[in-house]
Amino acid sequence: MAHDIAQAHGHEAAATNTGITNRKLAFWLFLASECVFFASLLIGFLVYGDKTNGGPGMELFNINLTTISTFVLLMSSLAMVLGVNASQRGLARDAMKWILATAVMGQIFLGFQVYEFWHFVHEGFGLTTSPLSTAFFVLTGFHGAHVFVGILWLLSLLWHGRRGGLTAEKSEAVEVGGLYWHFVDVVWIVIFTVIYLLPKVH
Repeated sequence: MAHDIAQAHGHEAAATNTGITNRKLAFWLFLASECVFFASLLIGFLVYGDKTNGGPGMELFNINLTTISTFVLLMSSLAMVLGVNASQRGLARDAMKWILATAVMGQIFLGFQVYEFWHFVHEGFGLTTSPLSTAFFVLTGFHGAHVFVGILWLLSLLWHGRRGGLTAEKSEAVEVGGLYWHFVDVVWIVIFTVIYLLPKVH
């Protein structure tokens, strides 16, 4: 069976005893390390959540605006699922359309984030204003950087697609890109819950 999997993916990846390829296994390990990284940033935010140094605090957070950006990011995950599915079925043109839609929605999400950052700084809630603001900007800023990397990844897939690189035999590249994008989305759901929803509950 392992031999059959390796044959199916050609020289791109070798099968492991787990039934998945080396590429996927390595990427899952990478995502696990990223989970630890974001968990540490989330803990930092929770520790410093009430330390405003007399400056602006969580009352500045616009849950309505961020809910819209969160919905956009979630819809981008749906588009990515459709893109992966189309690639696995050998529908390269459809795959490119869905990957492009995912990238566009990712850019829209970043646009919302840039606007929010600009508004916060204008209101006196900057990177070094307080422990709370530092924890907020570091956490959400690093997530935004991950979204940006994901967009570049999607654009590279589109570039390969224009050269005929999104065939069914090479769909694993799209699938791995999808894993990264879904990870970014799941992390944001956790961040959104911790920063915007939990304070409202309390």
